[in-house]
Parts: sequence; C-alpha cells; structure tokens
Amino acid sequence: MFFVFGPSGQMYRGGPEQLSQVAPVRRVQRPQALRTRPADVQAQEKPPAPAPAPAQPSMPLRVLDAVSAYVQTVQGPTEPRQPLTRVRDVMTEGSLSVAPDVRVNDAWLTLAQHRIAQAPVVNAHGAVVGLLLRADMAPLDLLPEPGAIKDAIALARRPVSEVMVSPVPTVTGDTELRRVAGVLLDTGLPGLPVTDEGGRLAGFISRTDILRAVAADPPLDLWS
Repeated sequence: MFFVFGPSGQMYRGGPEQLSQVAPVRRVQRPQALRTRPADVQAQEKPPAPAPAPAQPSMPLRVLDAVSAYVQTVQGPTEPRQPLTRVRDVMTEGSLSVAPDVRVNDAWLTLAQHRIAQAPVVNAHGAVVGLLLRADMAPLDLLPEPGAIKDAIALARRPVSEVMVSPVPTVTGDTELRRVAGVLLDTGLPGLPVTDEGGRLAGFISRTDILRAVAADPPLDLWS
C-alpha cells in the first residue's frame, strides 16, 4: 500500500499505478562533484597504484573440508533461509527525521553527521510531510560560483519546509519490494518513508537497503 502525504495530510491511498498521476513528484537530479582544480592537474596527481599483495599459500582441499565440517558441527543445524519479499524485511527502522522549521544548514550538518543523504520531514504531530534531500540543500561551507554567495547563504538559512520534496510518497511495511523499486525508478527518489495510514513514521527504505539485500543472505526474492 502506498500513500502520499503533504503539509495538509494524506492526499492519496492506493497502489503504485496511479501514484504519479495523483501527486507527481519531480525527478531528482544527482549532484555533481565540485571541481577545485583542472582535470589535467587532477590526472597528473593521481596516487601511484598499490603494489600487488604477495600470493598466499593455498590450503589443501581436504584441510578446507575438515575445517568446514568442524564449523558446521559446532554451529549446529541452521534455520532454512527465508527469501526477502516485503519492505519490512529490508527497511531501516527508527529512521532519522527532521522538523520542517529547522534551518537548511543545520539539517545538512545533521545528515552529514549520520552519513545519510536524505531524511523524512516530520511535523509536530509525528506525521510525515515531506522528504529532505542533501542534493537540494546549499550548506554554508560549499561556495557557489562568484557573485552568488549571498543567495547561497540565504538558501542555507531557509527552513526545511521550503526545500523539501512535498507531497512525498510513502509506503507501508507489508508492500512488495518490487513495487517499491518501480516507484523509485518512476520518481527518481533515493528512497521512501515507511509509514502507517495516518502518516506516522515507522522507518525508511532506500535504494541502498534494497541493494544490500540483493548482496546479503538470506536471498532477495522480488517475484514470489
């Protein structure tokens, strides 16, 4: 189940098929890295390639089999692996959130401290009203082109409510992962807040969460 929430509350409830028609969300442009030196200078100052690590002596196959059998005996029988199919299987619970009246620069520092690129925006009643992306913020320590410093400072002093993505799609924990993947591709968003029908935040599911599940154990199954 998907929802769309904004400052006025719930705007949509249903599947992903009509999500973009009911409340279109702009595609998010990926931020470009800042260049402080010409490209040719950067190319000249590349660090030398590390020396290859010395080859490790190979262990006889019978020894590896013996070690593996011993480890399995110590660990005992393992539980059967269950495939991951729902949002709740891979989402980050207790996601960090920011308030809509926080200054943009303060929110940037909070996101940088937690090493995340986005956070749901939650109002005083605990309901999701938007999504804040680091790509949409201009912190004071990143200077723009000459002549626009005042504009950057003014942007950094704005409240989060003026730069957040809103309305924003949200999803429930029992939604199929493949449907979430489709919405992320359609909207260009890096992730979706996980909420209940009232918009109360339960967590966050990002592209990174899905990719981590693809590479992790138990296996990810998008087609069950």
